[in-house]
Amino acid sequence: MSSLSRELVFLILQFLDEEKFKETVHKLEQESGFFFNMKYFEDEVHNGNWEEVEKYLSGFTKVDDNRYSMKIFFEIRKQKYLEALDKHDRSKAVEILVKDLKVFASFNEELFKEITQLLTLENFRENEQLSKYGDTKSARAIMLVELKKLIEANPLFRDKLQFPNLKNSRLRTLINQSLNWQHQLCKNPRPNPDIKTLFVDHSCGQPNGARAPSPANNPLLGGAVPKPGGFPPLGAHVPFQPAPAPVATSLAGWMSNPPTGTHPSVSGGPIGLGGPPIPAALKHPRTPPTNPSVDFPSGDSEHPSKRTRQLGISDEVNLPVNVLPVSFPGHAHSQTFNAPDDLPKTVARTLVQGSSPMSMDFHPIQQTLLLVGTNVGDIGLWEVGSREKLVQRNFKVWDLSSCTMPLQAGLVKDPGVSVNRVIWSPDGSLFGVAYSRHLVQIYSYPGNDDVRQHLEIDAHVGGVNDLAFSHPNKQLSVITCGDDKLIKVWDATTGAKQYTFEGHEAPVYSVCPHHKENIQFIFSTALDGKIKAWLYDNLGSRVDYDAPGRWCTTMAYSADGTRLFSCGTSKDGESHIVEWNESEGAVKRTYQGFRKRSLGVVQFDTTKNRFLAAGDDFSVKFWDMDNTQLMTSSDADGGLPASPRIRFNKDGTLLAVSANDNGIKILANGDGLRLLRTFENLAFDASRASEAAKPSVNPVTASSGVGLAERVASVVGLSAMNGDPRNLGDVKPRITEETNDKSKVWKLSEINEPSQCRSLKLPENLRVNKISRLIYTNSGNAILALASNAIHLLWKWQRSERNSSGKATANVPPQLWQPSSGILMTNDVTETNPEEAVSCFALSKNDSYVMSASGGKISLFNMMTFKTMTTFMPPPPAATFLAFHPQDNNIIAIGMDDSTIQIYNVRVDEVKSKLKGHSKRITGLAFSHVLGVLVSSGADAQLCVWSSDGWEKQKSRFLQLPPGRSPAAQSETRVQFHQDQTHFLVVHETQLAIYETTKLECVKQWAPRESAAPISHATFSCDSQLVYASFLDGSVCIFTAQHLRLRCRINHSAYLPPGVSSNVQPLVIAAHPHESNQFALGLSDGSVHVFEPLELEGKWGVPPPSENGSASSVPSTPLVGGSAQDQAQR
Repeated sequence: MSSLSRELVFLILQFLDEEKFKETVHKLEQESGFFFNMKYFEDEVHNGNWEEVEKYLSGFTKVDDNRYSMKIFFEIRKQKYLEALDKHDRSKAVEILVKDLKVFASFNEELFKEITQLLTLENFRENEQLSKYGDTKSARAIMLVELKKLIEANPLFRDKLQFPNLKNSRLRTLINQSLNWQHQLCKNPRPNPDIKTLFVDHSCGQPNGARAPSPANNPLLGGAVPKPGGFPPLGAHVPFQPAPAPVATSLAGWMSNPPTGTHPSVSGGPIGLGGPPIPAALKHPRTPPTNPSVDFPSGDSEHPSKRTRQLGISDEVNLPVNVLPVSFPGHAHSQTFNAPDDLPKTVARTLVQGSSPMSMDFHPIQQTLLLVGTNVGDIGLWEVGSREKLVQRNFKVWDLSSCTMPLQAGLVKDPGVSVNRVIWSPDGSLFGVAYSRHLVQIYSYPGNDDVRQHLEIDAHVGGVNDLAFSHPNKQLSVITCGDDKLIKVWDATTGAKQYTFEGHEAPVYSVCPHHKENIQFIFSTALDGKIKAWLYDNLGSRVDYDAPGRWCTTMAYSADGTRLFSCGTSKDGESHIVEWNESEGAVKRTYQGFRKRSLGVVQFDTTKNRFLAAGDDFSVKFWDMDNTQLMTSSDADGGLPASPRIRFNKDGTLLAVSANDNGIKILANGDGLRLLRTFENLAFDASRASEAAKPSVNPVTASSGVGLAERVASVVGLSAMNGDPRNLGDVKPRITEETNDKSKVWKLSEINEPSQCRSLKLPENLRVNKISRLIYTNSGNAILALASNAIHLLWKWQRSERNSSGKATANVPPQLWQPSSGILMTNDVTETNPEEAVSCFALSKNDSYVMSASGGKISLFNMMTFKTMTTFMPPPPAATFLAFHPQDNNIIAIGMDDSTIQIYNVRVDEVKSKLKGHSKRITGLAFSHVLGVLVSSGADAQLCVWSSDGWEKQKSRFLQLPPGRSPAAQSETRVQFHQDQTHFLVVHETQLAIYETTKLECVKQWAPRESAAPISHATFSCDSQLVYASFLDGSVCIFTAQHLRLRCRINHSAYLPPGVSSNVQPLVIAAHPHESNQFALGLSDGSVHVFEPLELEGKWGVPPPSENGSASSVPSTPLVGGSAQDQAQR
């Protein structure tokens, strides 16, 4: 049920209470389960109406939902039983014992026997535990105190014990408002209308009861009623088919709101046509799909109030989200991953650590950086691509004086320490080390070989067995567990202790923090095999289960957070990997294939939302998550210990495996091998550079070097929480084997001829004046453009012999696509010249619809039929920029030409907030899901940072304009987040700049010289390693994103024929979502061009000298202005 339908129930409850329909009020409270009336419950208990007490409770919980619920029902039934005994009604007592209390026998047989024995006593008070039992009234009062505590602690009752604060007769007020509005619409309104019915819309002079009511126009049934001057709720038009939602029970029930764990499946598509093509990995949904943003009908959908629900914009496909930070909505791509060929099984590297690896973790962004902790307390940081050990740190206590005396004494007696766990923080800026003796050390990692001491915490008495990072209250925390049976949560910035969780009866072996929607929690396992779950509230454990094996167990979620697994080894050496059914708290499947007696504790890991791996029997074993049988195994060419430690990198292309003789083997699949090969090329380039100078070569031919600072990782960004932006799992670096010699002297790569790059002008059938907006579809097989005359153009690439992938490419021309109806997607326009209007659009995650505006109303188009689904928000003010919230596709940030930003909820058709801070129209919006902020930019050259929680303005700053520059009256400023979600690109006609978000400080800036052409647009490449920028003189410049240094320039002569007017200018630029070296350009003559480097080169230009380490005669690029060569040629 949607939030509005839920609120309607509260309004009805208030109405019934005011009208004194007491029995009906409590019946609706029980049937809806929305409000638990504690006063009514207390009265019924005091009166001994046990049947009504249990019936009322049944609307909120069942006996076996959780331990709190079980205790509630037990206390009630025990009291009923004792009262029957007190009245000497033996037959009634026996009936209660058999019908009501026997259900608890399976949970505590001894207690049930003791209760049964009370029948043999003349007075049950002879039992020592019941000796203080008074009369019935006092016993009920004492029990009520206990029941209230249990109910308040029970997560199933959370948010149900407080009735909303409503004004009196709120429902009547809303009806009156509706009638007043209906009266305003009357053609001949009377001064004193006589309204006699609510069953039909009011109309003066029309006979009442003229037509029967229908859900479609009856607001009391949740139908879609337009607002004056507004528009129908978008949900009434959005073509998404709802799907049934699963019922959350047991394990899910301990959270304050039952989680609706989203699973990789398709939850919606256009009615009648079906959804867009479903990626291969999505064709077999493993569990019923859910979507928290959409109201799904349940089995009782025949009820009218549940039948006529408003639908919001569906999240369409819920997958692990790895964010490409762009200011338009992205898409969580699926990647076909065929086992076992794509599993990393080829030994690509063998590293020697120096001591035995105990724990390993790959960097979350730089996917070839491997952190290692060893059995003697050492930590190492490896660049596995180049086989270089960047950092080696031996164990030492940073501040012995601040340590507890037991630790100080213990270290004097035995200085030996082992690493139990190493792990990176989600953004890779910190890493933590948990030691076998008391300590946790947190290091900061600015980059390269720079590792700095950050925090040292004397965390536990005994060993610290595990360590994890989490964001419980939107601030980074460190979670630890130890031999002292405790779990502790620490502030990752200050080291202050935030929470201590007690309840385990054995040393705590592992922790697994996670979240469902907005509910943060921690699973923990102990050496007695107990699994417990904790919310960040100090109210104790929420679940208590036994892990298979009942000894050393670790837990992990799949990358998309929808599937929970555990791996454990018993004291007898029996190992188990199981998947858990969270809703039932039971094992869903058990995976087969372990050695009968494992020699050591087995470690495991997950990857790709599809595969499990574990180190067992001197090998690495692999399973498909949906198949319990062992899929394949690899001994990594031999030399592995009995139970090797293992760790995947984030995109599953590399697997680190501990080996004998203090070694680490890096296994790779095809993509992983190509990734590592780039570092071999670097080593080859370095050796070439150290030789004697060679004759100079064409700079374009020599442009395939890769800077070490640009570590070519097929980067997968931070793992998402609830659906959002583009998944970089599909981003593949273009890698080629280099055979060309390099000059020692760096030279800017200039492309002046069509033969020096691959470019393709897309076919034109429609006459448009200029391209205002441009974007690749999320699938990467089409380009969508919005022209200044409000017409959309869609080019699609088809699979063919020349283009087997069907992706966008400059090698094969696409088709300018139109549906068979021949209609065009054309925006609503105002009476003014549409060419003067500001255009904007945002594409849905599955490419099935687009929201767009060209100065008029915002339109929603079906991308398959080109039909207009709805229009809304008529000007003034007009929309000038659109951005979807990364975690809720129903929330849209809409920048307006009156300088405000409207936060609009599509599902409830309501502007939630109006943000004011700019003085001119909004020209750019970008969300960061990691920081929980919205960054805005305007024609006033101002940047603002807003909290996406309460929408308060956090910071604002005007652009640092280069000396002597003043912005044009309405110059655009665009913003786009880097993949790290903490820095963003600012594009202005006078500059490119990189800003750090939390301080809103400019950390890099590049500006063309004053006489040069202004910048028209710019964007990050899909992996955030490059910045593509277009200029009004027709040129395109390609920069390294890390330092904003120019590495390649494409002049207009390379793609425009000689006869073309010099007035043709590039206006917009878009980067391919998967291919980091492909981009598209939209021009002022209405044409679109696609660019790629020559296949022989594989990339654009050579990194400047400060990044590739070669000698150069060109001075480094200053903070403002180009390099000397750039200055001379621009």
